[in-house]
Amino acid sequence: MKKEFDLIVIGTGAAGSNAAQECRKAGWEVAIIDSRPFGGTCALRGCDPKKVLVGAAELISWHNRMHGKGLTGSAEIDWTSLMRFKRTFTEPVPENKEKNYTKAGIATYHGRARFLNKTTVQVGDDELTGRFVLIASGAMPARLGISGEEHLAHSDQFLDLEELPKRIIFVGGGYISFEFAHVASRAGAQVRILHRGRRPLEGFDPGLVNQLVDATRDLGVEVVLDTTVEAVERDGVLSRVKGSTHDEERIFEADLVVHGAGRVPEIDDLDLDKAGVVRAAKGVTVNEFLQSVSNPAVYAAGDAADSGGPKLTPLAGLEGHVVAANILNGNHRQADYRGVPTVVFTVPPLASTGLQEDEARERGLKFKVKQEDTSGWYSSRRVNLSHSGYKVLVEEETNRILGAHLLGEHAAEIINLFALAIRAGLGANDLKAMIYAYPTSASDVSYMV
Repeated sequence: MKKEFDLIVIGTGAAGSNAAQECRKAGWEVAIIDSRPFGGTCALRGCDPKKVLVGAAELISWHNRMHGKGLTGSAEIDWTSLMRFKRTFTEPVPENKEKNYTKAGIATYHGRARFLNKTTVQVGDDELTGRFVLIASGAMPARLGISGEEHLAHSDQFLDLEELPKRIIFVGGGYISFEFAHVASRAGAQVRILHRGRRPLEGFDPGLVNQLVDATRDLGVEVVLDTTVEAVERDGVLSRVKGSTHDEERIFEADLVVHGAGRVPEIDDLDLDKAGVVRAAKGVTVNEFLQSVSNPAVYAAGDAADSGGPKLTPLAGLEGHVVAANILNGNHRQADYRGVPTVVFTVPPLASTGLQEDEARERGLKFKVKQEDTSGWYSSRRVNLSHSGYKVLVEEETNRILGAHLLGEHAAEIINLFALAIRAGLGANDLKAMIYAYPTSASDVSYMV
């Protein structure tokens, strides 16, 4: 069937959903498409289910740290019941999403969208033509180009394991590998991380990353650096990973090998050339209004867009609102990427907002660096946390916060105070003068600035 709409949205994650709902509220005829269950990566295969598992890992960590310091007995993760609990969050999402779209009057389509021309996409037997099209199709694991790549499990498969394998290898040293390694190890698995570079988690402060690597190794996870994975072989239930370290070949064995080596925009099969949509490695090439530079009828947001912003769910949601504002009222709104916080949900978590130290120096900024290992501070000692620290960059002339980087208890929450300071223009003196509830992790902020 052929149908016409004001807006066609490809993807039901935060970016696509926000844009679709806002345009429908404005009276537009809207269609939304997804080839997977409705809800997007974060709610179904990413942030939300991951954090449920992390919650269990946090409890195990607390118990182990405090054993003999007021706690006795034992605690362990029951993987099957944990998965059952996780599914109470994920399983209702697709049906609820579709019901909400239908209630709002948004037409829903299941299948892979492909462009036929500048404003028409095909989904199954349906041809949909829109005045505007929003590409918000998310991301997928990057192709590694190695032999046996088909034997790699992906993050969504790990998040739905019925049983936890005894030995797991994570390929790549990014968010996914470290977060899942901390969960799997505390659930009883033997875990390795294989990373080809000298330093994992390259977007974070090097010193704090080193502390986190130490914490990860103390947990029993083998973090193997400077090792390039060249092939994966599967022999029955056993996987063998072939890697090389300084021209020396190494073989690693595991029951499961998980892809944690990065994600790329899931736009390769959309036939963008038929729509005249230019793309780059990081997504659809867009202007400051998130509009395609080569097809003004097409916009892109979230992981599918080369917008210059971090690939994070809250920013995808923001970009969805930006796109809606611009297609409804003409290009006028831009996304504000200042002070965006990001977190690696290990135990303890690693958090960051604003500029890294090398970025600030490259910009020629003059600033003071406040940094310290805080494992001896009360907030860490009371929970027997051996690895914690911070680094804060404060501009000399203005006293404004340029960047903040934290490792430790509640770092995932405290980083929001620094992000607020950056976005609201608060200076170090403002944070220092704040009266904080005590004793809390937030009360440490005044000593960090």
